[in-house]
Amino acid sequence: MAGKTDARCSALARALAEPLPGTAPVGDRLVCVEHLGAWPRTVDEHPDPAVAGLAERARAAGRRLLLIRRPGRRPPPDSPRTVLLADTGPGAVRVGQLVVEGPSELASIPLDDARAGEPVTRPLMLVCTHGTRDLCCAVDGLALARGLAETETDGIWECSHLGGHRFAPTALVLPTGYLYGRLDLASAIEARKAAGQGEVEHGHCRGRAAWEPAGQVAELAVRAQTGLRDVDALLVARIDGPDVLVTGPAGAAWAVRVEPRPGPERPTSCGGTLERMAPLVATGIRELARVR
Repeated sequence: MAGKTDARCSALARALAEPLPGTAPVGDRLVCVEHLGAWPRTVDEHPDPAVAGLAERARAAGRRLLLIRRPGRRPPPDSPRTVLLADTGPGAVRVGQLVVEGPSELASIPLDDARAGEPVTRPLMLVCTHGTRDLCCAVDGLALARGLAETETDGIWECSHLGGHRFAPTALVLPTGYLYGRLDLASAIEARKAAGQGEVEHGHCRGRAAWEPAGQVAELAVRAQTGLRDVDALLVARIDGPDVLVTGPAGAAWAVRVEPRPGPERPTSCGGTLERMAPLVATGIRELARVR
């Protein structure tokens, strides 16, 4: 590792054309809570013990806690809060919405599955604007969230740290669980529109949170080769070292070779220490004989 740079991390990653596939955080179960103040450094450091306690309960239940808020709106502290429970695993995507009157009710939120609450049928886009984690998310993410809120009638949220701020603006689309990076207004609208049709917009996609990084790379490589867009058309069936088996409709299957590709140094966050790039890339795709 070398020294530091003053350039913003997202600009450097973009200039180096660091690949997006395989960079989505892993985890297909979420609980998202409407937050009324500034983002804390992490959800675990939240000054409200009710929120910090929910983060601990969420981990125990296999969920990740995200804080969310509507772009441009700062409701009074005593306002009711929206809670989203999301399951984004293949074949079982669902988002349930509840409303709690205040932090004291967070302890009673059922975290067993997303069938609690009213089902959310419209696609949601959560844009990372977590400026206390990285400047790129504060600048680029906030601009995107506000732009979307001006053009889209509903379903746009700012959210706390998603990971991968060097790909800002980044966003998570629910209920499909795909993450995107280097978005502009047009590509963000397309990604959300695709989710509403049960599809994946391959461009700007970082991967599906249900898969490990190698699986994310392999799935997106098959989508790029085949043009398959249906969310559940492809499954990552097996990861065996660099070899990934991806299965598809009507018995289709592909063997995808996924390997690290060493590259130059770049920071993973603004002002961070330079680290050597080694993104995972698909180096070969072979269609297998169909299983009848």
